[in-house]
Amino acid sequence: MSLKQQIDSDIKKAMLAQKKEELEALRSIKSLILLAETDKNSKGEITSDTENKLLMKAAKQRKESADIFQQQNRTDLAEKELFQLGVISRYLPKQLSEAEIERELKTIIQQLDAKGPQDMGKVMGSATKALAGQADGRVISELVKKLLSA
Repeated sequence: MSLKQQIDSDIKKAMLAQKKEELEALRSIKSLILLAETDKNSKGEITSDTENKLLMKAAKQRKESADIFQQQNRTDLAEKELFQLGVISRYLPKQLSEAEIERELKTIIQQLDAKGPQDMGKVMGSATKALAGQADGRVISELVKKLLSA
């Protein structure tokens, strides 16, 4: 079942269960998918890789918004963003732990024979492709810096 079909099915379930907040989050995901499908560069179908990128972007936006709302003592809005983040997270691939990311990065560094900080660009290029959808880019960057400067 494609992501779009899964979202449609979950929207119906949320409507029947009268889960207003969940329905709102699901509709926002469906909106992102529809926008991507109707994009002039798209041919009406989007790949699962594109779907993952859309979900990762939406999750990152929700997380950043929640952080901002918490800084401004707007817990009501922060809770709403965190709830939507939870709904979006259901459809994301399993996120790797920091230890798993570090293990993968060590393998990539070894394969590329990277020696120090000057090889960061080379390592980041491979790492972001290899870990796409499984890890946040900021975490990857921080760990690559740490590993290459050690």
